[in-house]
Amino acid sequence: MKSNSTLLVNIIRIGQELLSVISKRIPLRGVKALNFYPGIITMEPKPAIFFKNHTADELASLLAPFGVNTRLAGKLQSAILRGGLDEIPKAMEQTSWRVLEKVKNATVIPSLELIDKQVSPRDGFTKYLFKGDGDEPFETVRIPLLHVKGQEKYVVCVSSQVGCAMGCAFCATAKMGFRRNLQPWEIVDQVMQIRKDSQYPVRGVVFMGMGEPMLNYDRVMQAASILREPCGIAIDARNITISTVGVVPGIRRFTREKQPYRLVVSLTSANSEKRKSLLPVENTHPLEELMDAVRQYQEFSGSRMMLAWTMMSGINTSPEDAAEIARLTAGMPVKIDLIDVNDPTGVFLKPSVEELKIFRDSLNAALGQPIVRRYSGGQDINAGCGMLAGLHMVEPDKPPCASLHDHS
Repeated sequence: MKSNSTLLVNIIRIGQELLSVISKRIPLRGVKALNFYPGIITMEPKPAIFFKNHTADELASLLAPFGVNTRLAGKLQSAILRGGLDEIPKAMEQTSWRVLEKVKNATVIPSLELIDKQVSPRDGFTKYLFKGDGDEPFETVRIPLLHVKGQEKYVVCVSSQVGCAMGCAFCATAKMGFRRNLQPWEIVDQVMQIRKDSQYPVRGVVFMGMGEPMLNYDRVMQAASILREPCGIAIDARNITISTVGVVPGIRRFTREKQPYRLVVSLTSANSEKRKSLLPVENTHPLEELMDAVRQYQEFSGSRMMLAWTMMSGINTSPEDAAEIARLTAGMPVKIDLIDVNDPTGVFLKPSVEELKIFRDSLNAALGQPIVRRYSGGQDINAGCGMLAGLHMVEPDKPPCASLHDHS
């Protein structure tokens, strides 16, 4: 009996040594770790590969061990992103079923859970409430552009984070605080789900929903790359807009990497002290530093720099505010994007018709450059700019705005 036990131990020892030698010469695919116990071998598999998290080229590299080439990776990407498949097909032309089976076992096609959908009876803006990897929901807005017959389309306003850490005084999302970054697939699937739910095509994406895109830079740029792939949703890079409140390192990196997307900077005040009270990012990245980064980007892009200005009555709509904008942007081609503040609490009010006229006339005179007035739709369903706050997170027995302030 003792000799049998000794023999078994020796066999296990020799087996371990043999596997050690083999593993050094031949990498073990699909194995993250090997743990040896008498008579037992356990193998921990590598994490699954998520579709909607990778470009087609990345998928080709990740799935190459299973026999997937660049052409097949593109076909799979197209079938899932454009075709909306929620599982790997059992058969594809000129593709072995064994390869497809291996891909199916190694991958996941994730999908957001739709919790709620609201359509504005006033202007057709539609707000979606989704849940992804975490427990906290986030919101997305479908913007209708239906004024040209035969060219009807939608733009999707996506969230990049749940909540936001920037603390802008007039924004409902800021009152949530920061919860988490969204993964690329969670951003991509916002567009996919709305595309599937839409009568007309989605032709543009704006990163102007919940969160500060530059604080989730890598995932945002990855999502944008996936959204513009020809084998996927194929949104033109020029129709993808990244918005920032002024995170300078992100702007500099965006310029350095020569990203092809449009950049919008939320300025809102050209006076540093005033800006600190409205946009706390001014304390970290003051106007002088911000405008240096903005000017570098404008020189790289060669196009007019879009500066967003959220108008608040009695705060940033005076002739002096217009003169400060002109001084701050002197010598740089810009376009000023004017938008009314949306604040259901009543702390910040949009300018009156007369106040807006005076401000706009002053801006025209001082600046002499294009000024556009952006329509903020969906206000009746809290889908307007600065109003997204994942309202299902609010206590049901309190009005949404009251709850947000109570938890700030």
